[in-house]
Amino acid sequence: MIGMKNLQDGKVDFTYLSFVSLDDNEKTKLLLRNGDILLNRTNSFDLVGKVGFVEKAIEAVFASYLVRLEIDKTKSDSKFVAIWLSGFWADQMIKKIATRAISQANVNPTEFKKFCLIPVLPLPEQKAIVDLLSTWDEAIEKTERLIQAKERRFKGLLRELILESQDTQKGTEWKKVELEQICKVTKGKQLNVAYMKADGAYYALNGGIGPSGRTDDWNTEAETITISEGGNSCGYVNYNTERFWSGGHCYSLLNLKKNVEKHYLYFSLKMNEPKLMKLRVGSGLPNIQKKDVDKFTVAIPSFNKQQEIADTLNKAQQEIDLLKHLAEKYKTQKRGLMQKLLTGEWRVKPEIVNLYKEA
Repeated sequence: MIGMKNLQDGKVDFTYLSFVSLDDNEKTKLLLRNGDILLNRTNSFDLVGKVGFVEKAIEAVFASYLVRLEIDKTKSDSKFVAIWLSGFWADQMIKKIATRAISQANVNPTEFKKFCLIPVLPLPEQKAIVDLLSTWDEAIEKTERLIQAKERRFKGLLRELILESQDTQKGTEWKKVELEQICKVTKGKQLNVAYMKADGAYYALNGGIGPSGRTDDWNTEAETITISEGGNSCGYVNYNTERFWSGGHCYSLLNLKKNVEKHYLYFSLKMNEPKLMKLRVGSGLPNIQKKDVDKFTVAIPSFNKQQEIADTLNKAQQEIDLLKHLAEKYKTQKRGLMQKLLTGEWRVKPEIVNLYKEA
């Protein structure tokens, strides 16, 4: 069964599937086909209208809250339509016709047919636009595959340099210490929403994986390791390269001992992140107690060894960060190109694209 979570970057991702039992009539009606376009008609307002294009169908059906769009292929290229529906203008149009409840938004298929107007471009030009944008898709996909490979290698390096090294050199230069022995674990201060600003000079980290907003004040220096204290991501480890506001659901590791290299400590904690997350208590709003963070144990080798490990892992991390930056640049370029092409501001001659693809 294909659901909303399978609609990723304008395509249908078959990685995660749920299984259902259907009678033959339901199966025939809902079975996916190559070239289908699925549109999410009901969900939270930010997700309603999300689109997925089926490039290669498998034996799968789609959920009832998704709508299948059948395209007249004598007038439009189905992938062109899927690309247009994934763009900014279509998203704004869909959200205008969506009805809102307390926590849900809904797009009525009849209203969608009436108001969602697709630009009429000659069919050869539509296909040319699809071919041109696929060049960016290929670059993005290739870069993201490389990122995944580098991240797998990075996890292997963490195990090899930290976990396996301390096992093979046990009793020599490695020793286990509790965090409170090498640093001061400090809980941040809750920041009132009134002090949040979209253009604030500093980000506010209130637990979670990323910033919760921005503010014009800061309470924690740059180059600080933090551990999320509350919520579903409690135990998540961050390394902050700039000054920031540490919120009430955030632990900062301050006053590191001189014999501890902070990048090494960060990588060691990152490797042990699953163990930190297991410290959580409570069911409604899970959290990690400060006393448990204080007593959390890490393995520390000599300072020179820490520097050596940190240098190797920093270089590997920088490679990943550069590739992520490149992927984001490709996505930004594609969005800009889509806006020009799908609004007709720029026109494409099919023969130009054909020559480009053959080069």
